[in-house]
Amino acid sequence: MHDEFLCHVTAYGTCGGRRIGVPLGTYRAPTLALALWWLRDRASWIAERLDPQPEADHFPPSALVPVADTVPDVPAVLRAWCGDMAQQELCADELAAGRLVRIATGDETTEYELLAESVDALRMQRTLPGLVVPVA
Repeated sequence: MHDEFLCHVTAYGTCGGRRIGVPLGTYRAPTLALALWWLRDRASWIAERLDPQPEADHFPPSALVPVADTVPDVPAVLRAWCGDMAQQELCADELAAGRLVRIATGDETTEYELLAESVDALRMQRTLPGLVVPVA
């Protein structure tokens, strides 16, 4: 069982013709349960900012309008992932096995990526000898 997990959330977009990543948060989770909790919390946080409740006090009337049905619904994807117990168990199994977990969704302008990986697995990868290929 892996004991510590490094979690990242990043938004990617295009600026000046180049793909740019903007870090939205990093967390070093001391347990698997906290790593999964943090990923769900960040996914919910992003969803709420992209799709806030229209009746919130800090929005003037008619400030929020629905988007076309053809626009990918990033908040719905993130909320669905948070509520899908089978997906949560799959992520837990992958992390416990030392594998990287990546949850990504996006629309026309931005891709949102949630990553988690075992700190132990990262350390083990660093200690493995590099692949040596003879050059003839």
